[in-house]
Amino acid sequence: MNMDFHERYPIDEVGVTERVDRLNRRSIKKESKLSGLKLALSMIDHTTLEGSDSPGKVIQLCSKARTPFAPMPDLPTLAAVCVYPTMVPVAVKALEGSGVHVASVATAFPSGLAPLSVKLEDTKYAVEHGATEIDMVISRGKFLSGEFQYVFDEIAQIKEACGLAHLKVILETGELQTLENVRKASILAMMAGADFIKTSTGKVQPAATQPVTLVMLEAIRDFHQSTGKKIGMKPAGGIRKAKQALQYLVMVHETLGLDWLHKDMFRFGASSLTNDILMQIVKQTDGVYQSSAYFSND
Repeated sequence: MNMDFHERYPIDEVGVTERVDRLNRRSIKKESKLSGLKLALSMIDHTTLEGSDSPGKVIQLCSKARTPFAPMPDLPTLAAVCVYPTMVPVAVKALEGSGVHVASVATAFPSGLAPLSVKLEDTKYAVEHGATEIDMVISRGKFLSGEFQYVFDEIAQIKEACGLAHLKVILETGELQTLENVRKASILAMMAGADFIKTSTGKVQPAATQPVTLVMLEAIRDFHQSTGKKIGMKPAGGIRKAKQALQYLVMVHETLGLDWLHKDMFRFGASSLTNDILMQIVKQTDGVYQSSAYFSND
């Protein structure tokens, strides 16, 4: 199969929606549900990306990532903590020895409207200060005006600036207008060197949706079949409930298989999802719901 981001990718939107609906009707039994909830917990990129972020807030976020719920010490750690570049040193120190990754948004997040030289310096700063993952945003204006080679080259240069750090490429699908554009942008990003493709910054609505995620998962599947390369996936923004997380995991399993059901290949970009998953885990374990006030608010 020849992958070319210049090709058109006609997509049956009705068919995509119908497949998502069918997958969402899958039932998950109690033991499998508990395992799925713990798996989803381990895949969360715990995130704070506000202008009011402070070292104290980041340290608290990192504490939650290391120990999601102290009364249940056997729970997995979260996958990563995602912060702005200037907060990377704080997160690196707070997460030392935990195995939790430090991710940083870069490239003039969330707009991406900055000169390439600034984007490269943004990326290098985060990596030099200890980030092991970079979440970059593509230039959506360039993409929508058909300047695909520009977007490709920009991603490739950011990937080079990452060094050993993994690169997650944010498509900002809410601004891409069509599912065809989502697939085209997915193929382009993977060909340019993305380790992950990601739906959204969380700053634009709609953010992650299941139809968009399915289209991106199918692009990953086709890219893997064509090249042998496994690319990760990260839906981000608007995923707040454990039930949604389990639906996404079913979608991943049915589209890509077990090899992608791991935090190295699939992540959730979320800040409020963690507590809802914890509430559901307590319910599955003890048989009762706890108030949301039972869990730390971070």
